Amino acid sequence: MLTTLTALAEPTRLRIVELLQSSPRYVGEIEKLLVLSQPQVSKHLRVLREAGVVESTVVAQRRLYELRRQPFQEMAAWLEGYRRSWEDHLDALEAHLEKIGDDQ
Repeated sequence: MLTTLTALAEPTRLRIVELLQSSPRYVGEIEKLLVLSQPQVSKHLRVLREAGVVESTVVAQRRLYELRRQPFQEMAAWLEGYRRSWEDHLDALEAHLEKIGDDQ
């Protein structure tokens, strides 16, 4: 998961992932939407592919990139532990504030 977070920490790669969230895209589409050169896009896609965030398939002579679900499912599971912890803390705070309110 650290590899995924590291890959997503770079703003351009995060923007690419956001584009791929809606649908798979060809490199040329990503270039146009982000106003970047083909080498720049390819460099970022290589990092995302090596991190396991995206996968590509060859269609004719073009590469179609799409997101892989697994790294995002792993991040969601990791974040869930923090969400539950914060909910427990906030529930305890709410109970404490209600008790203080009732005592007055």
